[in-house]
Amino acid sequence: MNIHALAVVGICALVTILLRALPFVCFGGKRGAPRLVLALGRTLPAAIMAALVVYCLKGVPYGTLQAGAAQLLAAAAVVALHLWKRNTLLSIGVGTALYMLLIRL
Repeated sequence: MNIHALAVVGICALVTILLRALPFVCFGGKRGAPRLVLALGRTLPAAIMAALVVYCLKGVPYGTLQAGAAQLLAAAAVVALHLWKRNTLLSIGVGTALYMLLIRL
């Protein structure tokens, strides 16, 4: 096997382990997380989801209802299922499966 490939994989693994351990090193023990980090933890997930929704729906054509029906129906299903079950993985999985089904019909 190529030594270069092994070195790249080893460095990537080391960086991943260090990045995963960094929060415990910085905020572990008796010190709590700073207020800024806590505020970002509360606001960033919603902001990221909003950016993803805008990105996913930016290409929906506005000419006819049929043109963007699959995207809009799948997005509506994700929202409804998430409000009902409060399970992110379930809502995204069902929305993706529904979208894949609708674009094949």
